[in-house]
Amino acid sequence: MSMFSAFNINASGLTAQRYRMDVISENVANANTTRTEDGTPYRRKAVTFAQKGDQASFSSVFGTVSGGYKGQGVKVTSVFEDHETPMNMVYDPSHPDADENGYVTYPNVNIVMEMTNLIDASRAYEANATAFNASKSMALQGLELRQQ
Repeated sequence: MSMFSAFNINASGLTAQRYRMDVISENVANANTTRTEDGTPYRRKAVTFAQKGDQASFSSVFGTVSGGYKGQGVKVTSVFEDHETPMNMVYDPSHPDADENGYVTYPNVNIVMEMTNLIDASRAYEANATAFNASKSMALQGLELRQQ
């Protein structure tokens, strides 16, 4: 693996985790949004990642370990709305979005879960930044050895 491949892999991880943090921030910001442009309550969004490049199976990677498996980084494959988690129903007959029974449908955003996901994304971002800095440090040391 070349020096620049390591930089590209770490940079793709930084970009993906930053995007994940942006989506989590959007979820937290819309935790009380009962009406979006289409008239429905906000739905929680989630991000999925995949490996860049060819999708190698475990057996093919395991079989070619001696040849040196070369990763290419990570990419965001999709951002999808969570239709599995139920929406929060709160009794508030005075709310303008209340139904005929007085219940308001609030988004399916759980602040505790979103903050946990934000901490996870933040730690992954820090890990990629640390790996990037380690790669940079090794490259600089190699250049310094070359000068001597």
